[in-house]
Amino acid sequence: MGSTPQRSRRRRWSALLGAAALAVTAGGALAAPATAASVDVDYPTHCVPPPIAGIPPIDGTTTGKITVDNATPKVGDTVTVTYTVVKPAASNPTDLALPADIMTPTGKVTLGGAQTGSVTVAGPKKNDPVPGKGPFPSFSMTGTFTVTAPGAITLSPGDYNIHTSYILELDTPCTVTNPPAPVSETVTASANPPANTRSITLSSASGAPGAPVTVTGSDFTPGATVTLAGRSGAAQTADTATATADAQGRFSGSLVVGDRTTTGVVAYEGSAWNAEKGAGPVAYVVIDDTPVPDGSQKLTTTVKAGTLSMSQAGDAVQLSAVDFGTGGASTGTLKTVTVKDFRGGPAGWSLTGKVSDFTGPGAKIPAGKLNWTPACVTKAGSPSTCRAGSAGVVGSAGATLASAPDATLTGGEFTADAQLSLDVPAFTPPGTYTGVLTLTLT
Repeated sequence: MGSTPQRSRRRRWSALLGAAALAVTAGGALAAPATAASVDVDYPTHCVPPPIAGIPPIDGTTTGKITVDNATPKVGDTVTVTYTVVKPAASNPTDLALPADIMTPTGKVTLGGAQTGSVTVAGPKKNDPVPGKGPFPSFSMTGTFTVTAPGAITLSPGDYNIHTSYILELDTPCTVTNPPAPVSETVTASANPPANTRSITLSSASGAPGAPVTVTGSDFTPGATVTLAGRSGAAQTADTATATADAQGRFSGSLVVGDRTTTGVVAYEGSAWNAEKGAGPVAYVVIDDTPVPDGSQKLTTTVKAGTLSMSQAGDAVQLSAVDFGTGGASTGTLKTVTVKDFRGGPAGWSLTGKVSDFTGPGAKIPAGKLNWTPACVTKAGSPSTCRAGSAGVVGSAGATLASAPDATLTGGEFTADAQLSLDVPAFTPPGTYTGVLTLTLT
């Protein structure tokens, strides 16, 4: 649904709007979605050390946790899933200490309940040093799935693999002994009809440069030519192949992935990627096993994901005064709100506002009397483009100030504001009237 585990985060900033004066409370309350929190679960795991280690398989207990960025999606939404192995079952199987940043984890998350299947997840090549025979550190992997059915969808930790790139390219696969593992997270999908139920799975979550991966798809248009392609962030790579959907809309094709920057694989109908006629991206990691020549040093870096946040330029707005007996429009400008989306994932955002009634000396002005005309500006270079909400009533039910859509890669910096107009009844008793405008970022 982009990183450290991220849930949909909400910041509330209150603004006091008055007919003659407009003041904003400085404090902001942080709220989380009204759903049950994910939990750590333990499950028996069978881990097979690399043959070169010369030691037998390890049967132990893994502690894992699943989190999502949206616990109340609609059918057709893309949910970003993070699988954190809090405590791996296996340790470093050799006496050789492993340096930092040589471990690449991949895995699966099992779906159950209203929607079944699995989610491929992958993590960055990032780890603390591991001493000889020492425990592997905790690590996280992310992936996405498209909601195809309404109801409660359970998420359980699945098999995972630890690939180490040090001296040799080695794998330590760990499988859940008695699948499925206990449920760690549950999302509840609404019953909206699906806009796009196409989906794909990969035969492997990682491979060497030039290795083929089998892409299996379902719910595509029967007989359609389907393009299989690698993705590097928001861009398509040169790695492509085609397959043909059968009479049931299913296909299976092979894609050779050679681009080392690949972060995922997609499949789509038509001449170019279209989210309405495609599926994915499904996470995929190219394991760069190119040997380092003598006298050379391989240099790597990591781009760390941030958060979705907002701030405002001030906490007081003065609306223009109106005359008793005449009333009319009391106008002003909302203090500029800056939204920073540094998550680096596929999720967009929405900034909404709602207002309370305006209270004053023995009377009130209804919330429905406040109108706004929103505006939004995107900072140059941002992957996303923000959209201003529609002009109209704010009211107690609320309205959208600005938003940015979901996409393969989202993010950026944005500023939003609005022209305000409070329709004051003609014979409102003289005095100062104050209301509360609450802005919510999700």
